[in-house]
Amino acid sequence: MNCSYSCGSDCWRVSRYPCLQVYVSVNNTGHISRLSHNEETQDASSECVYIPRCQKDSTAMYAVIMNISEHLKMNQHISCYYDPSKQQDTVLLTRLYDHSVVFHSLLWPSCMLSVGALIIVMVKLTQYLSRLCEEIAKIKR
Repeated sequence: MNCSYSCGSDCWRVSRYPCLQVYVSVNNTGHISRLSHNEETQDASSECVYIPRCQKDSTAMYAVIMNISEHLKMNQHISCYYDPSKQQDTVLLTRLYDHSVVFHSLLWPSCMLSVGALIIVMVKLTQYLSRLCEEIAKIKR
C-alpha cells in the first residue's frame, strides 16, 4: 500500500513511498507479530517495515522497498529481536541501540571525567608542594 510521511525540517513537502508490511511468526512462541526495521520505525508507529530517508525520487524509494521485499522473500528464516514479555507488538529486524552502544556511551564520558578529576588532583598537589617549598625556604633563611 502507498503511505506518506512528513520528513520534518529536512523536507519541504510530504514524501510518498510504498509501504511494505511483513508479519513474522516467532519460532519459540508461535506468536505472530509485525516486523519493523529498527527502533526508529517502531517508535514512528508505522505499519511499514521500513521508512526510507526523505527523497524526492519516488522510483528510488520504490526500488529500495522492493529490494527489502525480495531479500525477505528469499530468506524465509531471519534472525530478529522480540520482547518475550510481549509488551511490544512488533519484532525488530535490526537494533540501533545494542549493548556496545550503551557500553561506549558510558565508557568514554567516564574516562573523560576520570582524566579531568586526575588533572584537578595534580594541580592541587602542585599547589600544595609549592606552598611547602616556600615554607621550607622561609625556615632556612
